[in-house]
Amino acid sequence: MAEVENDAQKLALATTNNNNEVAPPTEKKVKKVVRRKKRPARPQVDPATVKNELPPQTGTIYNVWYNKWSGGDREDKYSSQTKAPNRCVISTDAGYTRADAHPGTPFCLYFARGICPKGQDCDYRHALPGPYDIPPQNQDCFGRDRFSDYRDDMGGVGSFSRQNRTIYVGRIHVSDDIEEIVARHFAEWGSIERIRVLNSRGVAFITYTNEANAQFAKEAMAHQSLDHNEILNVRWATEDPNPMARKREARRIEEQAADAIRKALPEAFVAEIEGKDPEARKRRKIESSYGLEGYEAPDEVHFARGANAVNPRGREGYELENEQRLMLEAAEDAQAAEEALYEQQQQQPEPEKGGILSSSTLAALQSAKVSVASKPKAVAPAGPLVAYDSDSD
Repeated sequence: MAEVENDAQKLALATTNNNNEVAPPTEKKVKKVVRRKKRPARPQVDPATVKNELPPQTGTIYNVWYNKWSGGDREDKYSSQTKAPNRCVISTDAGYTRADAHPGTPFCLYFARGICPKGQDCDYRHALPGPYDIPPQNQDCFGRDRFSDYRDDMGGVGSFSRQNRTIYVGRIHVSDDIEEIVARHFAEWGSIERIRVLNSRGVAFITYTNEANAQFAKEAMAHQSLDHNEILNVRWATEDPNPMARKREARRIEEQAADAIRKALPEAFVAEIEGKDPEARKRRKIESSYGLEGYEAPDEVHFARGANAVNPRGREGYELENEQRLMLEAAEDAQAAEEALYEQQQQQPEPEKGGILSSSTLAALQSAKVSVASKPKAVAPAGPLVAYDSDSD
């Protein structure tokens, strides 16, 4: 028996023998992130070939600030059929400029047309508008001022009265694969939501995801050609008279507003409102049952506010009908309030000379609340598409 115990002790000592040798440290694998340097924007045309000439007269008044003629609502149909001298290529022309040091700088209009001679020395951005490049409501992505209404030929800068993400393209050479050709050429300027091609008329309607991309594409593809050397006529599209399209656009605007509200509010509060928080859902189910088994009040009842609200929280700050005081008590309180107001007026100092209204009158005016009824918004007239000044030529 003693021999067995001795063998067990030796085995325990052998198993508990610690090894004091230090293991060599393992080499840490460091992942190197190689960031490509953003290349500078290159000049699209030779600066020596640029001539400061006046544009052809298409209006009645020459605007020195914008270097163009104004006063004419329609472009010259002969000059609109002149092919553009160059075209922007995003893969080779885009790059950083002086404007990258100043966030919010507009994009270069001449870069979109492919004729900017300055390159990296340009004071505007040489890139495509991104999803977060949202220009002011009264300006486009190039920094040009927009107007309250569109021109007669749906050309020019556009209008700030509505958000327009659709451009009209005319003079398209119709072929069997015309939809693929249009999608390939116009997808260079941003994400496209919808393309509709009318083969019988040789026109197309391209709807971009962002309005800034539609503004950029309108200038980039003006007087350009696709695969058959045609000269495109690019204009703003009129409002779609289809009621389904109007509902879809209204739903998209509501979703944008909802996303903006979600970003502004805390995540826990948003999850509780949308019913994504299970604990908040259980609490809401218990609170909206009002002690009734199996009952859950709808949103319009649970979140109602006023003296007659079912939810006790909705009655906070409102006087209930069954808690109203008697007329005699209310009259006594009103008389006491009048006496206190009279004594307070007697104790107030006299108004300074030259003042028209007394201090009590001014206090009453400040406490008064005046509500002004807002005028109903005028409904935009709906009509057929305009001729866009092109396709009958």
